[in-house]
Amino acid sequence: MELLMEVKNLKKYFPVQSGFLSSNKGYVKAVDDVSFNIYKGETLGLVGESGCGKSTTGRMLVNLMNPTSGNVLFEGKDIRELSKRDKRSLSKNIQIIFQDPYASLNPRMTIGDIIAEPMKINKIAESTEIEKRVLNLLNYVGLASYHKDRYPHEFSGGQRQRVGIARAISVNPKLIVCDEAVSALDVSIQAQVLNLLHDLQKEFDLTYLFIAHGLNVVKHVSNRVGVMYLGKLVEIANDKKLYDAPKHPYTQALLSAIPVPNPKVQKERVILKGDVPSPLNPPSGCRFHTRCPKCMDICKVEEPKMIEIEERHSVACHLYNS
Repeated sequence: MELLMEVKNLKKYFPVQSGFLSSNKGYVKAVDDVSFNIYKGETLGLVGESGCGKSTTGRMLVNLMNPTSGNVLFEGKDIRELSKRDKRSLSKNIQIIFQDPYASLNPRMTIGDIIAEPMKINKIAESTEIEKRVLNLLNYVGLASYHKDRYPHEFSGGQRQRVGIARAISVNPKLIVCDEAVSALDVSIQAQVLNLLHDLQKEFDLTYLFIAHGLNVVKHVSNRVGVMYLGKLVEIANDKKLYDAPKHPYTQALLSAIPVPNPKVQKERVILKGDVPSPLNPPSGCRFHTRCPKCMDICKVEEPKMIEIEERHSVACHLYNS
């Protein structure tokens, strides 16, 4: 498969200040040494509990946040080292769909203007052609032509997310980061939006990074799945391997929480003890050891390395490092 994006040792630390002089109290380690690849044409799912750093990771990939350290290479070029001109080209090739469609749309602009704006900025088409493209994009995402003259507050949540999708694909991107794109929607609307994203991927040859906290949602859209915990990537594998034979105890616990739509089937549930530690003061060694049912002495003092235990299946756990 053709490599589209390479993420190397990505970190994002947020300083915590306190007191009258705003002295530095420490750092929230939102993302701490995360590495993975995204291949052209695939959908990579990124899952984990709230606060694990998955959305921060996605925002760094689209250059909305500067990483504390590490590298993001898009088509072999480090996005931090690009010139202003190349960064504008990058913004055209990498788009993002936000979780809250209402907050991401300008309430003073019509839907037609919202979709047309990226095309005007990036000079995708002549002004006479832009209106035709807007109408075509509305049709692609399941909206009518008369919707272009309406404002965001006149739409439902699902319709607003369709507008956000139309805006994202208007500049013909190569990669779209879907940051909890269906989390705020009703279940039935989620299915419609997921089907729409799947159809658009085939139509426009798109690549997705699909960020979500529900493994049951990610299962239906992803080719590969990465699992994050407290700023760390703990497991990554193709969808079948991860769901059929999860290796990391945290992944096993997440999968056990997915309900089975059959009352006659008894599913063994892995209950994690305690709460997620603070990213301001993460545990030593493996960050999951305070909640892990398989914790060993080495887990408390030594951080496990991400190793490939079989083809395209990597895990960071001392159960497999020894």
